[in-house]
Amino acid sequence: MQAPTTAQICTAIEVLKKLGERLNIHAEHSVMQLPESQLGAHYAGRIEVQAIEQTTQIEAVAAQLRNWRAELLEQRRQCVSNHI
Repeated sequence: MQAPTTAQICTAIEVLKKLGERLNIHAEHSVMQLPESQLGAHYAGRIEVQAIEQTTQIEAVAAQLRNWRAELLEQRRQCVSNHI
């Protein structure tokens, strides 16, 4: 498997960030459209919890990508150091 470039990893991180923003916006709009009732409040809570869970997962993947990018940069630095 060929490792991605650091630019590709940065792009993936940015896409994940945009996805998280989109999920939050969608959740906010969904909650605003619910009726002000006990059932509406229940559904709003579920929507908010689901949005939090999804954005937490996205943030975890983005953190893994940042770590991978740092590892690749370090490997490249070591490669350059060994060639000099």
